[in-house]
Amino acid sequence: MEQLDPMPEDWTRALAIAAHPDDLEYGAAGAVARWTAVGKDVRYLMVTRGEAGIDGITPAECAPLREAEERAGADLVGVEIVEFLDHRDGVIEYGVPLRRDLAAAIRRHQPELVITGNYHDSWPGGGWNTPDHRHVGRAVLDAVADAGNRWIFPELTEAGLQPWNGVRYVAVGGSPQPTHAVDITGTLDRAVASLEAHRAYLEGLGEHPMASARGFLEFLADQVAPSFGGRRATAFQLLRT
Repeated sequence: MEQLDPMPEDWTRALAIAAHPDDLEYGAAGAVARWTAVGKDVRYLMVTRGEAGIDGITPAECAPLREAEERAGADLVGVEIVEFLDHRDGVIEYGVPLRRDLAAAIRRHQPELVITGNYHDSWPGGGWNTPDHRHVGRAVLDAVADAGNRWIFPELTEAGLQPWNGVRYVAVGGSPQPTHAVDITGTLDRAVASLEAHRAYLEGLGEHPMASARGFLEFLADQVAPSFGGRRATAFQLLRT
């Protein structure tokens, strides 16, 4: 089994971009907790408010509920800044408007590391990925370049958002092509608590395996362990910009 390399830690600020509240909690939060514990600045950006995520709750009721749950979950892993765009949950479109919004966020936060979710067609082990995840992940990769080019979205520069070429790495969580990992042995409990903060969402899942925060996160970490010296870990596909 091919071994994963440790994630680089020669950075000070990261921006984690996800399609929905709970996406980062299903995997990346354990790594985020480790990074914030050693003083790194990690910030969250959600492309939607997750309003279509709970079958028994209308979107108008669901959006503020899930936003509150995301802020609570982020706080438990040391993330103080959580922002939301207002793209429509379930029908996020890859295109210029999304790229512009993401490029603006990257310019505003000036991260050296950008974290995002799986942009591939499938998940590790099979299973079709959703359009929201695919579109956001791919738009993030493109927006990293857009953020550094003053001529692609000149209106951002005119609005005071200067080009940012400081992104050194993009880390893709949940990728079927992992290359690196972060030991979360010491932060798994915080990751579980972060996911458990999404109480309404988990209850809405019913008997689905993903409804068990501890069980599912331990399963994911144990899947990575054989490729990372036997340690429970979170895997990423690392792209260098």
